[in-house]
Amino acid sequence: MEVEGQDTAINITVKFSGRSIPISVSLDSKIKDVKSLLQPLTNVLPRGQKLIFKGKLLVDGMTLRESEVTNGAKVMLMASQGLHQGDGPILKDAKTRPISRANTSSNKTVNEKIGVLFDKNRVERWKVTGVIGLAECNLKAIPEEVWTCGPSTRVLDISNNFILDVPAQIGCLSSMQKFLLNGNGMLDECIKWKGLTSLKHLTVLSVSHNNLSTLPSELGALCSLRQLHVSNNKLSSLPMEIGLLTQLEVLKVNNNRISNVPMCIGDCSSLAEVDLSSNLLTDLPVTFGDLLNLKALHLGNNGLKSLPSTIFKMCLQLSTLDLHNTEITMDVLRQLEGWQDFDDRRRSKHQKQLDFRVVGSAEFDEGADKL
Repeated sequence: MEVEGQDTAINITVKFSGRSIPISVSLDSKIKDVKSLLQPLTNVLPRGQKLIFKGKLLVDGMTLRESEVTNGAKVMLMASQGLHQGDGPILKDAKTRPISRANTSSNKTVNEKIGVLFDKNRVERWKVTGVIGLAECNLKAIPEEVWTCGPSTRVLDISNNFILDVPAQIGCLSSMQKFLLNGNGMLDECIKWKGLTSLKHLTVLSVSHNNLSTLPSELGALCSLRQLHVSNNKLSSLPMEIGLLTQLEVLKVNNNRISNVPMCIGDCSSLAEVDLSSNLLTDLPVTFGDLLNLKALHLGNNGLKSLPSTIFKMCLQLSTLDLHNTEITMDVLRQLEGWQDFDDRRRSKHQKQLDFRVVGSAEFDEGADKL
C-alpha cells in the first residue's frame, strides 16, 4: 500500500497480531496518515491504534522523518480493545493442527473462553460506537448482551431475523435514536410498546414488512420521532395519538389496508413526506391542508376521487404528487384553488424529467412525479 509523496518514499513493516504488513509511505507523512492507511488493512480504527518504534510511542502530529523512522524500519501496532470495525481486527490465520481426541474437554473449555472473549469484544465495540448491527443474523431473540449496552446505544438494527418478542426491557436503551426491526414477521403482541415509551430520543422507528394490524396509543409518547416507517403490514387505521408526533417529518404507511386517515394528521405540522400509496383510501381529511411543510405526497393505487379542497392553496411547498391509479381526473384537479401555482412548482422541480418523458406536453401526468 502507498500514500502520496513517493519522491521521499520508504518501505516499513508493521507488526500486528502475528502478521507482517508491508507499506510504502512518504517520510513526510504524519503518523495519523499512516494510521488511516492501516485501518482497512487491520480493521482497527485510527484512534484505537498505538504505533511503537524502538520502544517509543509515535505521536499523531509528527511526521515519520521527525520520528526518525527510516527505510526498512519495523513498527509495532497495538490495538485498543473495542476500537475496530466490521468483524473485528484482521488477525493472522491460525495454523491447522491435528485434533487430539484425548483433550476434547480441554478444547471445549478453550473454545468457550474464545466465545466469551468474542462476545466481550463485540459488546465493547457496540458500547464504543453506539451501533448494534444484528440484521440478517438468523436470530430468534434479541441477545442478552444488547441490554448491557444501556444508554450508550444509539442505533439498534435487528431487521430481517425471526425475532417475535421486543420486551419492555427495550426501555433500558434510553438514548437510542434509531430502532430498525423490519422483516421479522411480528404480530401486534410481539412488541411491548410500553417499553418503547421510555425512548424519548428516538427519531427513527422502522417496523416495515411485518404482520402488524394496529398501532397502539403508546405511539404518541415517542415525542422526538421524525421518521415512522410501517409499510407492508396489515394496518387498517392509524391511531388518533399520531397527532402528538409534532416533529414527524416522514410517514411511510404504503402497502397496508388503511381505509381512512384521522383528522389529527393535520397536527403533525412538521410532515414533509407522506406515503399512503397502495391502501384502501376513498378520501382524505381536510386537515391535510394544515401540513404547511408538506413537499411530497404519494397516493397512488387508492380509490380516491378527489383531494382536500385546500391542499394546493395551503401546502405551498408541495411539489411532488403521485396520483397514479386513482380515480382523480384532471378536471377535478383544475377546480381546486391553487392548482396552477402547484403545477408551476411541480414543473420547475421536474422540468428535466418532464422534457424527457413528455416532450412538448402541457398536461399533468398523475404518475410523472413518482420517484
